[in-house]
Amino acid sequence: MAENEEPLLKRVYYEGCPGCELDQWNDNNRGMPYRFFIHVWFITLCAALPISSLFPFLYFMMRDLHVAKRLEDIGFYAGFVGSSFMLGRALTSVFWGIIADRYGRKPVIVIGLIALVIFNTLFGLSTSYWMAIVTRFLLGSLNGLLGPIKAYAVEVAGTEYQAVGISLVSTAWGMGLVVGPSIGGLLAQPADKFPNLFSKGSLFGRFPYFLPCLFISLFAAVTLSTCPWLPETLHKHHQSKPATMIVEGLEGSFHGTEVKIDLEGLEGSDGDSNENLFMNWPLMSSVIVYCVFSLHDMAYTEIFPLWAESGRTYGGLGLSSQDVGEVLAISGFSLLVFQLFAYPPVEKLVGHVNLCRVAALLALPLIAAYPFIARLSGLELTIILNCASVVKNVLSVSIITGLFILQNNAVEQHQRGAANGISMTGQSIFKAIGPAAAGAIFSWAQKHRNSSFLPGNHMVFFILNLVEFVGFVMTFKPFLAYSTQRRR
Repeated sequence: MAENEEPLLKRVYYEGCPGCELDQWNDNNRGMPYRFFIHVWFITLCAALPISSLFPFLYFMMRDLHVAKRLEDIGFYAGFVGSSFMLGRALTSVFWGIIADRYGRKPVIVIGLIALVIFNTLFGLSTSYWMAIVTRFLLGSLNGLLGPIKAYAVEVAGTEYQAVGISLVSTAWGMGLVVGPSIGGLLAQPADKFPNLFSKGSLFGRFPYFLPCLFISLFAAVTLSTCPWLPETLHKHHQSKPATMIVEGLEGSFHGTEVKIDLEGLEGSDGDSNENLFMNWPLMSSVIVYCVFSLHDMAYTEIFPLWAESGRTYGGLGLSSQDVGEVLAISGFSLLVFQLFAYPPVEKLVGHVNLCRVAALLALPLIAAYPFIARLSGLELTIILNCASVVKNVLSVSIITGLFILQNNAVEQHQRGAANGISMTGQSIFKAIGPAAAGAIFSWAQKHRNSSFLPGNHMVFFILNLVEFVGFVMTFKPFLAYSTQRRR
């Protein structure tokens, strides 16, 4: 090659394009973009905190709003509050993905943080049941943070640091789902827990669930104030590219997932991979099983605090919101440890399909034993309850992770975004149904504590087990079709 010969491939930067400006900055600064990654961490944390923070105090909030005529009806109404957030996210995730691809990631991030500050604060100030539902619905529908921030975490860094960006989002998401219940459990009803600091006549005494919401909203407001320094990553030079959109998927167990859907991939692409994904049974069967287990997990997430906080006369544990927050926080921390250190070697030893089956099978006797935990008290209750919660969540995340691997292995690499989009759409619908159905069943069971067959909470956990058993059966052939080899 001649000395003055130009390289065959030369990167082109378009003037006025924010994505090109960032790429050029990354090319000139090869170190890890710590400043951008710190922003990604805090934004992801903001997105995760409101999701789980209400569960420790939701039972008491419904009681204090006097929407239920009887204590047995509290679970019914609480279920719809939990569903409203998920329903909002399910309806608008595609919309926010389109906006993020058309106008940029940064505007969607800013709008999401503003919505979080406003509607999470208003939820804490709810004076009626419908105000609580509407504010949670708007919080879910206007908060399209997760999808764009995962795309942003990859795009804001050079190629060598993109894996770090994704792991940052996953870790921050898990941390938010750990810290959220702790904030809700510890800061709710402050006038009762900290009478020397908060009087009954103060703002926090009149609105006992405002403090945890305010704390999270202030954290989001501080994060929002740093957004002017965030660079935009979307390329805006009208270069011809395949039609794509970022879709925000609802979190499984303790995960959030952003997926990138190739619209052309739904019908296939040129060459040997011209395949309609809806006709891909290995993919669709794993998606259906994934949705069944997601329904179970969301219903359990709703039922657990309702059961733990209901009175002993109703078959519950009579715990406070603080007690439930501590249990959920311990479970969340244990999940992070399991995901980082235990899941990879176990999955390598037995395989993800067998691990799914074993986890689903072990969950059946564990869930069936929950009503009997109500007979315990004191230290014995604390130890057994925490152990049961940790094991249950570990089993759930083992199932969900294995099924997610199956979905990715069922399609070629260029179609994985579309495949994950189909999965997340189904999962969103099932997760919106889960809390409402679980709350209604819990309320019904509270009214039938003296039934001769499966009285009270025995019926609740029996139905949870029924869904789990259906999912377990569906992990076998001929329903679940899968390949032992990973497709490239």
